[in-house]
Amino acid sequence: MTDRARAISAFITPFGLFEWNRMPFGLKNAPQSYQRMLDNALYGFTRIPRLEGDPVSKQLDPKTSPDLIPAEPKDDGKKSVLGRRSYIDDILITAESWDHLRNRVEGLLDVCDEWNLSISVVKSFWGKDQVEYLGHKVSNHGLEATPKDLSALTDLSFPGSLRAMQSFLGSLNYYSKFIEDYAIYAAVLYELREVDFAAMNKPENRSRIQDLAAAVGDDMEQTGKPAEADIRWIRA
Repeated sequence: MTDRARAISAFITPFGLFEWNRMPFGLKNAPQSYQRMLDNALYGFTRIPRLEGDPVSKQLDPKTSPDLIPAEPKDDGKKSVLGRRSYIDDILITAESWDHLRNRVEGLLDVCDEWNLSISVVKSFWGKDQVEYLGHKVSNHGLEATPKDLSALTDLSFPGSLRAMQSFLGSLNYYSKFIEDYAIYAAVLYELREVDFAAMNKPENRSRIQDLAAAVGDDMEQTGKPAEADIRWIRA
């Protein structure tokens, strides 16, 4: 936290006024700031070039916030540690072999040590053939939906109002890539958003909803190109 950020995020308690030394949860810009810091650490952008006359730079203290000071990149030729972006603090490492995975893990640990990042061993999984990541199952066979999340959709009651129908379609949209011919099934239901909801009583509309609910319960797997290598995963 910069000196200015500490001052404006201070909070009052019965014991006095306290200021944060490290960025807490709940601040409006915290997710974006943390994501940018991880991108800088893991994906090659270790320093952002300095901008002349930048008012933000004048408010930063090089002693307390050296990683936030814009400067020339440390190494213009630095390669990405993982080869892809991660979602905030959910880091996924992929590799084509065990040796490849080991090298990437060593690179990740070196970066974490340099940027003062800690990894929770309890919440991490190492050397797995399949992991759950951002609500999906990821493996060398492709991308699959998580069964426990699907049960919440398949157990939904028949929509009784236009708002309930919109909520139903919104929930299904997240898994639409797993449902074959989703656009065809949902086309009639999306049209109902602009017409009288009484049309829901028509048999063809009810059958569309039942077909969609049944499709969610099928083997929802999005496969990619078959991988011949021994793919290994780490989720941290």
